[in-house]
Amino acid sequence: MTAYDPSNVFAKILRGELPSHLLYEDDATIAIMDIMPRADGHALVIPKMACRNIFDAPPEALNAVALTTQKLARAVKSAFAADGVTIQQFNESAGGQVVFHLHVHIMPRFEGIALKPHSGAMEKLEVLSANAGKIRAALKNL
Repeated sequence: MTAYDPSNVFAKILRGELPSHLLYEDDATIAIMDIMPRADGHALVIPKMACRNIFDAPPEALNAVALTTQKLARAVKSAFAADGVTIQQFNESAGGQVVFHLHVHIMPRFEGIALKPHSGAMEKLEVLSANAGKIRAALKNL
């Protein structure tokens, strides 16, 4: 098994070395906006515990991520008046994982509208900020 690399982007965000649009935080997890969203409101849930992916994550980290994912999925669906949500989690390069710190994607979905392709293009900060505000407001109403 490959060792966890503490220089990954999510570890840097957790240490406060890189900025993020924080949506939610508890003792075990954070939720932030994805800066390269495949849909408006694309959020990420990240455990605070250093785990590379699902293969090395201890049960308590998986449990915390699942509970926060459920909370964020409800907020994202509500904030964007979405028909549903897509939840994705990737493991290892062959499985599509790009950042090697466990994380879950939550994307609001609408009937008949496909997700944007993963282009690697960063969203404008004002769009991320506005979308984050919608999700934070929805979290308060849950």
